[in-house]
Parts: sequence; structure tokens; C-alpha cells
Amino acid sequence: MTRRTSPAEDAEAPLTPGRGSGDAERVRQEEWEIEQAMDTGGGAPRVESDVKRTGAGMTAVPVEGPGIRRAAADDGFLDSGAPGEQEGDDSPYQGYVYAYPHKTAYRPLDPRPLLRDVWAGERTDALFLYLHIPFCEMRCGFCNLFTRTGAPEELTSAYLDALERQAEAVRDALGDAPRFVTSAIGGGTPTYLSAGELTRLFDLAERITGVDFRAIPLSVETSPATATPDRMAVLAERGATRISIGVQSFIDAEARAAVRPQRRAEVERALDTIRAEGFETLNIDLIYGIDGQTPDSWRRSLDAALAWRPEELYLYPLYVRPLTGLGRQGRAWDDQRLELYRTGRDHLLAAGYEQVSMRMFRLPGRGGTTEYCCQTDGMVGLGCGARSYTRDLHYSYEYAVSARHVRAIIDEYVRLPREEFAVANVGFHLDDEERRRRHVIQSLLQADGLSRADYARRFGTDVLADFGGEPARLAERGWLEIDDRRLRLTPEGLAHSDAVGPALFSSRVEKLMDGYEER
Repeated sequence: MTRRTSPAEDAEAPLTPGRGSGDAERVRQEEWEIEQAMDTGGGAPRVESDVKRTGAGMTAVPVEGPGIRRAAADDGFLDSGAPGEQEGDDSPYQGYVYAYPHKTAYRPLDPRPLLRDVWAGERTDALFLYLHIPFCEMRCGFCNLFTRTGAPEELTSAYLDALERQAEAVRDALGDAPRFVTSAIGGGTPTYLSAGELTRLFDLAERITGVDFRAIPLSVETSPATATPDRMAVLAERGATRISIGVQSFIDAEARAAVRPQRRAEVERALDTIRAEGFETLNIDLIYGIDGQTPDSWRRSLDAALAWRPEELYLYPLYVRPLTGLGRQGRAWDDQRLELYRTGRDHLLAAGYEQVSMRMFRLPGRGGTTEYCCQTDGMVGLGCGARSYTRDLHYSYEYAVSARHVRAIIDEYVRLPREEFAVANVGFHLDDEERRRRHVIQSLLQADGLSRADYARRFGTDVLADFGGEPARLAERGWLEIDDRRLRLTPEGLAHSDAVGPALFSSRVEKLMDGYEER
């Protein structure tokens, strides 16, 4: 069996207001939930962001003041404020809204509903399948993911055993002939698994769920240390169409500053291996706001990425506050990140890329098509940190960030009998107001904006009537354009997406997030 690279022992790392990397990029769904959803292109914006509610009796939430808040780290995405931490109320970096509501708004379900009841009456003809692998070879300094490092072979094998039991229970709950139209494997770092373990993962998922990975879009996250030829060969053979690699910086000193020990030569070898397999889409994740980073070094890192002509790039603002320099000056660090964001945006636009959201840039014509729309279609998550979505309930297993608690949850997960996977443990019930807010945030945080006609078809009302003065306040700040057809963020509004999104959270969600106890 191929040995893993650099398995480090997991220490009790202090929680920071940041979030994960590329795989961990997620950067990390789970940054995949969003990445894949945004990658679909066409039609209504398909993004796994989130939405605040408002329906017939919605109250407006001010764009400034205590209503503006952060989103916490999740099991697979790069930045976002951690539970209990928050930027200043006037900061443009309140939190990365990639899922609404965030897991810190989930609570234990009592009684725990049977999954067959949860999925009864749901459409299952256009589902998203997400597989979560909560292991990494190291824990980066900016990471706040649901992941552990240094997992021995015995644990990864036991984890796949448990995922198999979970898949069987979930498949039974979905009823006859569920149909998956898009898929992703995130983490953590899925390619922490050996080539043989990856093969087993594909085999069990296809055999039990009936998914045909070769017939639908499949995105997989990787890292420079684990994008080895044998692993990439497995991914190519099993139908992966998109590989997302968390590089973060091509400058060795900046990688060290982000506590991501890697050398550029290792990154270049990984990228060469990925390109050699001919995947349709290569995504490279980069971070700005690293201590010591300058516009010049940022452009050099961007140019190093552009040399590979990736079909997509994600540019993430760092949310883990540096311990020195700008880390002690909130406003100065905000200014630095905004300057670097604009530098990166302009650099990629000049290189021929189009902007899809604050973070995502892609080559024109590369927006894939899929039948899945994250605003309306369901998602089936398998694995310890994965979430699942139905129309009325978002649910998952337990959630934590600290190394000690993550280890405990994974250890419990691998021992669960099959019947324990037949129920939903923690979750959030969505009413009509929350569904409206979710739709709005998912749409508004994309460059294409929100279609008023799509909103009216789905909810039977006009978005401006439902949301009162919120759009007007955004427009007054120069962040939003409103016409008869769409609501669309301006370039400056996109730059402030991490303030716009959290400002739309419902008071119910804010209260639950505020009451979340860190683990």
C-alpha cells in the first residue's frame, strides 16, 4: 500500500477565526459544495452560499451594526470566522458565507427523525453526492476544518467501513432509484487516502448508491504533498472532472508564514502530475493577507499560478489573524486585504479570466452544466463531517474544530452500527422565511446576481417586497444595482461580499450561532 506523505501528529491547535485550505480548501464543504455549485453555470446562479430569511413578514437587517456577523469554519472551506470570534462591525471581513445556515446554528434533533421520513416526499431525481474524508497530512496555520492529522492506516480503514455502513442506511432511506447528477469528495484532504483506499471509496459509493461517477461532474480536493501519480491515476480512471489543489502561495516564505510547510518545487511537481492526467478542470486556491505579503509578492504568486493556465482560481482572504504586524491592527489588516483583493481581481481580469464571485475566477466558457441547482435540489452527504440538505431540514453528524474533539467524534463515528446511520442527529429546520433568505444569499453573492423572475416563480412574491429596505441600503452604499430584472452587486459590493452575506442572516440563525458552544 502506498505510504502517506508526512503524517504529523495532531496537536491541540488554538482556534483561530479562520478557515481551511484548498482541500482543506475547503478549502473546504465542503468548500466543494460551493465550488461545484458555482461551477455549474447557466440558468439561475447555482451557488452553495446561504440565505437569510424574510418572507411575508420579514424584518430588515441593517447593513451596519450588531446585525453584521461572521460565519464559522466548516468541514471543508477556506476562511470564515470561527464560532465565538468576530471582526469589528465595520470590517469588510465578517465571514465567508458558503452555507446557510452554518453548522453552528444546528442543534441536536429530539426526537431524532428517521432518514426515510426526512426524505419522504423529496425529489430525488437530481441529487448532489458529497463524500467527506476528514484526514490531512498536516494542519495548516490558517485551518479551522473538521479534520485530523496523522491518521494511521487502521483508522482510515475503519472510517471507510463506517462510511460503507452509512451509505447503506442512507440508500435505504432514499427510496427507489435516487439519481445523482453531480458529486464531490472533500475534506480534510481526500487524497490523504492511499490509491488503494481511494479505489475502495469509489467502489463502495458506486455499488451502494448507484452513482456513476464517470457520467457526472466529480470534483476532488488535493494538496501538493498528496497529489501523487498513483492517486491522480485513480481519480482520472474513476471519472474525476475537476481537481482543486490548495497551494495558498507559491512564495516559500509566505507558505511558512501561513504555517504551511511546503516548497515551490513540491507544488510544481504536483501541478505537473495533475496536468499530465488531463482532468477537465484544474482549480488553484491562493490566499491573500498573509503576514509579510505585498502587492508585488502577490502578483508573483498569481503569475506562477497563471503559468499553469488553470481553468479556475479561487482567491481567499486570510481570516486567521497574524500574530505580529498587521495582526495587531484590525483596520490596517482590512485595508491590506482589500488592496490585495483588488490587485488579484484586476490581475486575473487582465489575464482573460471572468469573475464569478468574490473568490472565484474562471476562464470564459468553462462554466460546466449540470442539472443540479443548490437552491432547490437535495444533497446527500456521506462521511463524518458531511451535511445533507432536504427542502425542510439540513442535517449532519456532530461538529467540532479543536483537534481533541474532532478526534473523539471520528473515533465515535467509526464504531457506530448501521442502525445509528438511519437517523438524523443534529440539524436545522427551514421554514419559508429561511428558504427565501437562503435563495437570496446564494444568488446575490454571485457576480450574475439574483433574477427577480426566478425568485417570483419560486416564492410567488417580489424579492423587493419581501426584503423591505435591505436592498435599498446596499444600493445607497454603492454595493448593489437594482433594475427590473436583477439585483446585482457592483464591483465594490463584490469586494464586500463578506459583509453583505452575514448582514442577511435571520435573527433566529444569529441567536443560534451566538449560542453555539465551541468544541
